[in-house]
Amino acid sequence: MADNFVNRMQPADYAIIGVYFLFVVVVGLWSMYRSNRTNTQGYFLAGKTMSWWPVGASLFASNIGTGHFIGLAGTGAASGLAVGLYETMAVWNIILLGWIFVPVYLSSGVYTMPEYLRKRYGGQRLRILMAVFSLFLYIFTKISVDIFAGAIFIQLAFNWNLYTAIIVLLVVTAIYTIAGGLAAVIYTDALQSFIMVAGGAVLMVISYIKVGGIEQLMIKYAQSIPSTTLEGPINSTCGYPRDDAFNMMRHPLDSDQPWPGALIGITFIGVWYWCTDQVIVQRALAAKNMSHVKGASILGGYLKLLPLFMIVIPGMIARVLFTDDVACASAESCKAVCGSEVGCSNIAYPRLVLELLPTGLRGLMVAVMMAALMSSLTSIFNSGSTIFTMDIWRRIRPRANNAELMIVGRVFIVVLLAVSIVWIPIVQAAQGGQLFLYIQSLQSYFAPPVFTCFVMGVAWGRINEKGAFWGLLCGIVLGLVRMILDIIYPSPACGDFDTRPPFVARIHFLYYNCIVGAVSISVTVGVSLLTKKLPEENVRGMTFFTRGLRRPEKYSERLDEDNDEVEGEGKEKPVEMKEMNENVNVVDKPGLPLWRRGVYWFCGYAPEAKDAEVPELIASLDEKRKWRIVLLINALILFGAAMVVNVIFW
Repeated sequence: MADNFVNRMQPADYAIIGVYFLFVVVVGLWSMYRSNRTNTQGYFLAGKTMSWWPVGASLFASNIGTGHFIGLAGTGAASGLAVGLYETMAVWNIILLGWIFVPVYLSSGVYTMPEYLRKRYGGQRLRILMAVFSLFLYIFTKISVDIFAGAIFIQLAFNWNLYTAIIVLLVVTAIYTIAGGLAAVIYTDALQSFIMVAGGAVLMVISYIKVGGIEQLMIKYAQSIPSTTLEGPINSTCGYPRDDAFNMMRHPLDSDQPWPGALIGITFIGVWYWCTDQVIVQRALAAKNMSHVKGASILGGYLKLLPLFMIVIPGMIARVLFTDDVACASAESCKAVCGSEVGCSNIAYPRLVLELLPTGLRGLMVAVMMAALMSSLTSIFNSGSTIFTMDIWRRIRPRANNAELMIVGRVFIVVLLAVSIVWIPIVQAAQGGQLFLYIQSLQSYFAPPVFTCFVMGVAWGRINEKGAFWGLLCGIVLGLVRMILDIIYPSPACGDFDTRPPFVARIHFLYYNCIVGAVSISVTVGVSLLTKKLPEENVRGMTFFTRGLRRPEKYSERLDEDNDEVEGEGKEKPVEMKEMNENVNVVDKPGLPLWRRGVYWFCGYAPEAKDAEVPELIASLDEKRKWRIVLLINALILFGAAMVVNVIFW
């Protein structure tokens, strides 16, 4: 199949791809030149100098990786519009990010989300648990998924071996992430967002014209049955389109996306992802002030309305145009089409690109897919290294200097890559070959406890460390149980009997999400009310209702409730953020060779100069009244637009 595709790539397509990479290199080098990458705030938060438009574009680009292009289109091809609800509901969560959560994080003066938990609740165990858990989620729900999805596309386009494609992609993305820090990532994300939207819009228009418009799509999708359907030991509907394909809200008991679970479960997932995940929040924290944070949220929200029309519906069109391939039903036919026995819906979007687009535009869309992969991976690499460096390594090495932290952050990216590649075969076989369902099922199992830990902490000062810790731990354990059972008892092949235990077979992952959420909230609130309340001074500035207020100096480094963090003789005091930025190792070495100076610049290492004073994060909470009103009006308009889209496809 790949041989048929690769012949369609012409020299003009390769030229477009080459121009794209040239632009990425130029933008990356420019951002590296103008940013300070020699300290932790410069490398991990871009010096807090970013304007609203690159931050908003980066929010979108960080989210829309190849996993979305491949997964959303594939699930749209397999089951229709319902998957678009994840995108439209995300708009409301992005507004919450800018108006509710970021003001609290800025008031807390934190770099990472685990660091916020340390300051909000006290102690270290909650911070360490969240740091390790976040890295676990990055590997299993983000990095491995995007690597696999990007490799699918490049394998089809260039006829490369799957793992050859993976290695090439990782080398390119890792180099400028390791060298450039967050500033390089955000500026290249802005460029790649423009390319993704432009290329995706072109393909959307061409595919709509090809199928004859939405009305014709509704007719033809219902008729898109592959020529060889499967007769299994049970009455099978394999290969047949769903009757409710054009509905987002579906039957609560016997559908693939029950509406009660969707409304509650997607809320848990959305708030976790958009308001508490390091990859997203780190971009918002890089904005220069609150007005720019809110402006970025609005831009990101408008961009998130596009995937339903730009990815999901074209995926449905791909099923209509290439029914036998995209909607294959039997293991034998699917194996012949795409090399996978569990389904070929993941090739829906690549098939549109390689079949419909003319020379030149085809190369542009290959560049779009590369842009999606690179923007998503670089964001995750940078955020993962931030969490490991600030929340785990500084715990292991409390007196680590700035140079050591910079090296550790970069080396850890390589570790993330290695573990993610090992997990790729599991991703390939999960959820009947529908990549987006694999992502959402895992996120459903693990999002509720994180949601509870952060939302309850931001909203209610009565929640204490013991309640938050045990609520988070219980939720993680429940999520791990379901994830392990899904691996042991995979979904049956289409047409076969479902021999899985009822606990796995009959409880939809969105309903399991609700169960985990109910348990986490109950444990968090119950334990908090049964244990000692935190003093008011401890939570000042750490909740939404106390944001912007300063805590007394004696509470700036609060100790654990069980006093297991008391510093005494033989204990080393951890280095503070500001101290790390100021006390860079100063080594004056005049006459360094040019090549060494070049290496120092590329790696962001500046031994010959002391870093400048960095601003306090809390200062960026200030807003001008005029812009506060303008931004609020825009947020309400955006909220209304998302509501209208949901009602239309209800």
